[in-house]
Parts: sequence; C-alpha cells; structure tokens
Amino acid sequence: MAGRIRNEDIALVRERSPIDDVIGEYLQLRNAGGGNLKGLCPFHDEKSPSFNVTPSRGLFYCFGCAAGGDVIKFVQEIDHLSFSEAVERLAAKAGVQLRYEEGGHGPRQDSGQRARLLEAHQAAAEFYAGQLTSPEAVIARRFLSERGFEAADAERFGVGFAPREWEALVRHLRGRGFADRELVAGGLAKEGRRGPMDRFRGRLIWPIRDLSGNTIGFGARRLYDDDDGPKYLNTPETPLFHKGSVLYGADLARREIAQRRQAVVVEGYTDVMACHLSGVPTAIATCGTSFGDDHIKILRRLLMDQDEFRGEVIFTFDGDSAGQRAALRAFADEQKFVTQTFVAVQPDGLDPCDLRIRQGDAAVRDLVASRLPLFEFAIRTAIEQHDLDTAEGRLAALDAAAPVVAAIKDRALRQMYAVSLDRWLGILDEQFVLRRVREFAARRAPGAAAGAAAAQARPAGGDGRPAFDPADPEVLRERELLKIAVQRPALLGPAFDEVPAGAFIAPPHAVLRSVIAEAGGLTAAGSPAEWVAALLERAPDDQVRALITQFGVEPVHSAQETDDRYAVELLARIQERQLTRSITELKSKLQRLNAADQAEQYARMFGDLVALEQQRRVLRERGLGAQ
Repeated sequence: MAGRIRNEDIALVRERSPIDDVIGEYLQLRNAGGGNLKGLCPFHDEKSPSFNVTPSRGLFYCFGCAAGGDVIKFVQEIDHLSFSEAVERLAAKAGVQLRYEEGGHGPRQDSGQRARLLEAHQAAAEFYAGQLTSPEAVIARRFLSERGFEAADAERFGVGFAPREWEALVRHLRGRGFADRELVAGGLAKEGRRGPMDRFRGRLIWPIRDLSGNTIGFGARRLYDDDDGPKYLNTPETPLFHKGSVLYGADLARREIAQRRQAVVVEGYTDVMACHLSGVPTAIATCGTSFGDDHIKILRRLLMDQDEFRGEVIFTFDGDSAGQRAALRAFADEQKFVTQTFVAVQPDGLDPCDLRIRQGDAAVRDLVASRLPLFEFAIRTAIEQHDLDTAEGRLAALDAAAPVVAAIKDRALRQMYAVSLDRWLGILDEQFVLRRVREFAARRAPGAAAGAAAAQARPAGGDGRPAFDPADPEVLRERELLKIAVQRPALLGPAFDEVPAGAFIAPPHAVLRSVIAEAGGLTAAGSPAEWVAALLERAPDDQVRALITQFGVEPVHSAQETDDRYAVELLARIQERQLTRSITELKSKLQRLNAADQAEQYARMFGDLVALEQQRRVLRERGLGAQ
C-alpha cells in the first residue's frame, strides 16, 4: 500500500488547480473588486454573499460561518473527503501523477470509497450508453424517437439502455476490477438469492451528475409492459447519491443559469432534454422527489441569489389538478428565495416534452415566456374554485385567497396583492379586502413574534466579552497591517520584521506575528500562494490557520490613493505605539534615578529619551494618514 503523498506533488496539485475554477463548479462567483470574487456560501444558508475567494493567494473564506482554506480544503469540505482523497481527485483533473513516500505511482489501493464509487459509476454510464446501440435496445431507441429525440440528443445527455438480463452490468464491472460490495454500496446492484444482480434491467437510463460532471446515480424509465416495477426507478440513497440535494441537468445548465440569472424547474428527464433542445438551456429537474430546501440552496448558489430581485426561478407544472397542487407546494418555499419566482402552466396539460412534439421548439420557449408570478398563480388558483357570479361565491373566494395573501412576508407586496385580489374578485371595496387580509396576517403573527422575542432573550453564553475589543481602532490598525503582511508582504519589507510580536495588542495578532517570523519574515516571502502556504504550514492550530486564511482573503480597507502609502502609514502607527511604550518605560526609570548621584547614567538615559522622542515625531508624521 502506498504511503504519504509527496509534499512537492501536493504543491503542484495546488498550483494546477485554480481555486476560482474549482469553486466555480459548485457556485456562481462574481467580481468583488481588489482581485477577489464573491458568492453565496455552500456551507451555510445566507441571503447576502459573504463567501470570498482570492485566486492570487489560492484561498477562500466565508465571513458568515468562518469556513476557509485552500483549494484542497474546499474539496474536502464540499465533498466530505479526506485530505488524501481530495488531493487525488484534484490531481486526476489536473493531470498530475502523484508519488507516494513509500514508492509507487497512481492512487492508493485504499484511496477512499467515494473515489471508487465514482469510477464505478463512470464505467456504468459508459456501459449503458454503449448498450443503446445494441439490437436489444430497439425499444429504447423507439421510445426516444417517438418523443422527438435523435441519436445525437441521446449522446449529448448520456442516455443509455440497461439490458434485461440479471447480471449484465455486474459482470462488466467485475471485469473492470470492481468488487461486489462496491456495486451494492453504490446502488448499481442489489443483493439477490445467488449474489448481486443489476438494479436496472430493461430500462432507458439517464446518468445523474453532480455540478462537477461526475456521475453519481441513474434514473431509469420502464419500457416493457411486463415490467411490474415503478414507471421511474432511481438510484437509492448511497454515499454518492442523495436525491433531496441533486438536480438533474444542473451540470449542463449551471453556466447558463448563472449568465441568464434564470432557472426553469421541470418535472422529468425528458422535459429537461426537450427544454435544452428547444432553446431553454436553464432547465433542471428533481430526481424522484419533490422540490425542497436543499434544491433551493443549490439554485440560490448558482443564481447568486441576493437582495437585488434580478433573477428568476420558473416552475413548470402540468395543467391538471396534480400539477396545480405541486405549484401550490412550491408557494410554501417561495419566500426562501430572494429572487423572483414564477409559474408556467400549459393550459392543455402538456408537459414540455409533449409540447415540443406537438407544437415545436417555439412553443416550449413561449411556455416559459408566459410565466406568472408565483404569488399571483397561487391566489388565482384559490379564486378559481369558487363561483364569482354570486356574493356568496365572492366572499368564499376571498376567505380562500386571503390566507395566501397574508402569507406574503413582504408587507408592501402583501398590500399590492390585496388590492389586486379585490380587483380579481370584483368586490370593488379595497378596504374591506385589506381588513380581511390583515385579520389572517394577525393570526399568523403571534407565533413569529414570540419566536423572535425568545431568540432575543437567549443569553450569549459565558460573559460574552472577548479578551480584547475587536472594534478598538488600535486593534483594527493591527488587523489591517497583518492583512497587508499576508497579502502583499513586499509593501512592508524589512521594517515590519523589526516589529516584535509584543507590539500587538490582540493576542491572536501577536501569535500571527510570531508565525511570520518563523516563516523567515516578510523578506523571505515568495509568490502570494507560496507565502500563504508557508504561513499555514507553521500555524500552531486551526484557529491561527483560520486567521491566516481570513486575512489572506479579506480586502484591505485602504482610504489612500496607493496601497504602498497606506502600508507605510499603518506600519508607522504600530511602530510609534511600540516606541511610546519604550518612552514610557524610560521615563519611569528616569523618575527613579537621582540626577545628582547617578549623573552619568541619567545623562545617557536622557539622551536616549530625546532620541526616541525625535524618532516618535517622525513616525507620527509618517502615520498621520492611518488615523
């Protein structure tokens, strides 16, 4: 078994794995200025982006949850991998041949279950795709053809066919070196009375991929009349596949979603294909489950969903009652988005795939373009269940729709929809409708108010006081100076190296100053990425590593015309502060001396004091801009 990966190979993997490219496979990043990028954090739920990436130093840091590190750390956290597994995955993508301390090339035999399962799924996807051209797969090709899909379309989406025999895939993957336990663990096979057998047999197969394009599961459609299984069968929950947090087609749509600021949520695999082929490349679908919280988190990250209301999520549902119920379930999740949400329903009940077959590509595009705001759809759906030609019917419709309007959290938007509700009902008494809506809103409020009050009443824990005041202007100056030392050490140079760790008020800052000294000081700094790596390597604990990562990403708040002037001024202020301490100590010693009996010593120390005072005046003038 191979040993530890060589340090120089790990460094090469970091160098050839641009952190913005790797993280950009999981979330949308936007320019934040100063060479930084920003996005919504994938590690906690947030409304405004606080996740920062600094490509020049190869670091990421979230100012909301304090997650941070380099590209390897990101892959570890996002995909729940060990350090070695993350390095091996990045190495495979970057084309780096890894070497191990005990000799040998290539990944270790125990390189991790996830890596093995990904390899097995990729091999399975290739097997199924190859089977689609077999004589037995004529029924699968006919199914695709009848739905308007050609061979090139199937190839584009990786569609395949699972033979009807019991162990076709199992035999193939055994021949590729995979163990039975791996096939069962990955959901590719299931235990039978005589050993593992194929999970999917006699079905049309769609590979389900994560945002990086790795195949992590499959969706399978029944083709034969004597198949007594469900119409659609998906991979079960596995270490790779969690249906509640996977969106089919997201790997193909993510760049278009980011560029167009739009995501179209459809119901099935063929609907995704039909939309993409019709000119709606932002279509995605859930995989055997209803649209939920984890799906929302994925879409928000891809949309860069924040307080701008620029993007849109469009739900398409069948026009039947089941489709309407699905749309109303989506209403409950609407306010978990910041962006706008819409519903597109085809009146004749056709889904995008059938609509494309009967009316062509333009009809699919028109369906998406005809979207209604989700709030309006939910309100109108409630109204349509009643006879609006009678006073009794209008009042019943009001009582059905008022709770929907009352559920809108934005008060201004709630008021506008209440006015629209009056118009749609034909009551022509806005104040009456508004009062009715307020009554329902008041019924919802007490619980929420009580919850907020309870949250405010919770103690912070402990005495709630930090060991130092992070808002202290002196501490803030230290922070700024250390950020420059981490990000642009050349601006400070040897002068910084003369400032001792004891000059820093905040204990964490003093520790970081010591780490810089252990790394050889700023004069020993190499490239930005190498310098940060050297500091992280010498950090005594995770807390200091997190501070280095944060300071490597957080922008320097310079108010000066040039960063070099700002750096000089900050350094001068810290030096002046340290010099003031020395002056104070010297004055204290002078007070204790007898000028007559210890004249020589007194004169020498007084001369030192004059020199220090002169030096402090120079530093004070130099540091005036950092006030």
